[in-house]
Amino acid sequence: MDIKQYTPAEYKSDQPVRWCPGCGDHAILNVLHKAMAEIGVAPHMTAVISGIGCSSRLPYYMNTYGFHTIHGRAAAIATGFKVANPEMTVWQISGDGDGLAIGGNHFIHAVRRNVDINLLLLNNKIYGLTKGQYSPTSDRGFVSKSSPYGTTEDPFIPAELVFGARGTFFARSIDVELATSQEVMVAAGRHRGTSVVELLQNCVIFNNGIHNHITDREYRADRTIHLKHGEKMLFGKEMNKGLVRDGFYLKAVELGTEGYTIDDVLVHDAHTPSNFLHQQLAMMDGHDLPLAIGVIRDVDAPVYNEEIDAQIAQIKSKKGFDTLRSMILAGEHWTVE
Repeated sequence: MDIKQYTPAEYKSDQPVRWCPGCGDHAILNVLHKAMAEIGVAPHMTAVISGIGCSSRLPYYMNTYGFHTIHGRAAAIATGFKVANPEMTVWQISGDGDGLAIGGNHFIHAVRRNVDINLLLLNNKIYGLTKGQYSPTSDRGFVSKSSPYGTTEDPFIPAELVFGARGTFFARSIDVELATSQEVMVAAGRHRGTSVVELLQNCVIFNNGIHNHITDREYRADRTIHLKHGEKMLFGKEMNKGLVRDGFYLKAVELGTEGYTIDDVLVHDAHTPSNFLHQQLAMMDGHDLPLAIGVIRDVDAPVYNEEIDAQIAQIKSKKGFDTLRSMILAGEHWTVE
């Protein structure tokens, strides 16, 4: 693999960016350019694949190979591309509608197979491109053009789907947390297997302020926690709050109260194979417990495309196949005259 020092500008295309002013996609795009430069895989060894939606315009703004596919099929095409081109680094860009509604089945199976792709899920809890319908991540009771009296459904929580499919990598950031977004994208790019990064993003036109309860500067520090492997789970403006065990559950405490000290605060282990605590961390939502950002889970497991390549090599060596035709003709066959 061609790895050297690149600049973010080398990953930018010459196309004008066509998103609404103030859209969170702008920040995510800029961070992705920086993350790719930090990872160091050449633009010509990179492919960016998307489905349909505002976020799915992103491949046009990349100086890489790109494919703007059809609604919900980005994961399927990214999987096929990676298996056929294992030397390439593949990024999938999907929104909450594209990735979790029509593309929900492809999403969970890509995660289950552990295909070596990096999946960025941009979550603004709305359909923006089609003008403001509720999406699979919209909260119960959400009023939209397609739910004028409020939705009567509970939403998908992306992390829950990842863990249910036995995912090996899950991280989260917010469009306004640029440094954290770059950190998790770089970690995703270096992970072997399916990496899922949920990016909470604002839609200024159809769902403005949907993430304000965690993004507002006044209380962001008290309602989010930046997890880092091997470090204490501390948060707050004064970093004087932490997460501790309370039976089977997590509890947020202020150090120095109720007898809690720094020794009681949990240390984040992103690499432990067990996903029990990872799922608890990922399900925190910024209300009773702070929303977790950063790399929540990052573990090793067999990679789908590598296993496919190994299987093909093994069968070739045992059977002596050198082409698809020789494999087909090796079995029972007949000639029709």
